[in-house]
Amino acid sequence: MNPWILLAGAIVSEVIGTNCLKASDGFTKPLPAVIAVSAFVVALYLMSVITRTLPLGIVYAVWSGVGIVLTAAVAFFVFGQKPDLAGLIGMAMIISGVLVINLFSRSSAH
Repeated sequence: MNPWILLAGAIVSEVIGTNCLKASDGFTKPLPAVIAVSAFVVALYLMSVITRTLPLGIVYAVWSGVGIVLTAAVAFFVFGQKPDLAGLIGMAMIISGVLVINLFSRSSAH
């Protein structure tokens, strides 16, 4: 399977896990806690498969960068957490960095 599709799955799984951490209220709510742990296991498994074919640094940069932005977006809509101007600028810089890596880095070539 295409490693970039697997990476998208790993990112979605990580975002689900991270937001379920919030919903678990410090692991005091069992269902979100179980979902969080399960989602992280899936994300890490997918990452291990992806790194067979794509460079680790590129995979981790995309995974963490996109994950940060998507987690913030979900937190905004689900938990009402509004980023300030500095947060928005930082996320724009993260997106820019991921784009630079994918468009211009020779390391990202498969």
